[in-house]
Amino acid sequence: MVTLVVATTIDPASIGPAAALLAMPGWQPGPNLQEMASFVNKDVRLLKHDNSIVREDLLDKRWEEATGEVVDEVIFLSKHTAVSNRPALTIHPIGVPHLREEEVPPAGGKPGWAAPPNPRIGPWLRLLKDIAESHKLTPEFEVTLEATHHGPEVNAPTMFVEIGSTEEYWKRQDAAQAIAQLLWEGLGLNGGDALGDWNRSQSQRKVLLGIGGGHYAPRHMDVILKYDVWVGHLLSGYSLPMEDPGQSKGQANASRVGGTWREAIKVSYDTTKAAFPGGEVLAHLDHKSFKSWQKNAITEYLSEMDIKVGKPGDFC
Repeated sequence: MVTLVVATTIDPASIGPAAALLAMPGWQPGPNLQEMASFVNKDVRLLKHDNSIVREDLLDKRWEEATGEVVDEVIFLSKHTAVSNRPALTIHPIGVPHLREEEVPPAGGKPGWAAPPNPRIGPWLRLLKDIAESHKLTPEFEVTLEATHHGPEVNAPTMFVEIGSTEEYWKRQDAAQAIAQLLWEGLGLNGGDALGDWNRSQSQRKVLLGIGGGHYAPRHMDVILKYDVWVGHLLSGYSLPMEDPGQSKGQANASRVGGTWREAIKVSYDTTKAAFPGGEVLAHLDHKSFKSWQKNAITEYLSEMDIKVGKPGDFC
């Protein structure tokens, strides 16, 4: 099995870290995939293409068909944009599980779909914070998770690693070097043990499924950083569309609250469960982000689905 790292030449925050990684020892030219160049180092394959990072679907399947190598995980290198323009280094799972079939995803993917979250997300977030500090990127750069969002469609466990939030920072070589070091150490290319390998880990087996809150999931992050917990999907409020049931909403049950929030939770739970076989997936709710009728409907649905809700201390 191999790790597929994907970069695009049209994005400076993607090709910069890829170039810094390829400057490290051990890389050899690999096979081309439909005119996309690749490079090989141990069990890692770095693939470069010239298109939008969110529009090249099913690269894991296409690689397997072209080479016969099974893709165990995919890591995309990309830019991050934010209204705040704040410099940031971010990690997140991908998917648009809340979209209806007839909707067109604005940034790739397939409606109602989410890729299995890469189990490395939690451990790599903590490693990235250490690397950013050692490179003296903090506090200028914020190191943070993002909620599940956008494409491309892929079947293997996946994560995005990004530099934000404007062109000035996308081109920063110190940020590119930090991301390259994250992959170098995190994938064990430096000769050490890879970080975040679920199948080889002997640590606690609890996985956080984040529900509610904003795009940067601060309350979920507090638990993830404090307890070294594994990370599944993170569904922000905008990925939980809930239709107001009207005057009796205070007593509304889950069946009366419309919207695609149920589908989003189910897909995110199922794919998180698939990414962490044998793990205990616990939903962590950002209670303050919900109105009472929303929280009641969500907790009722989680109970119906036999999904346990964990308080922060339950992730110890």
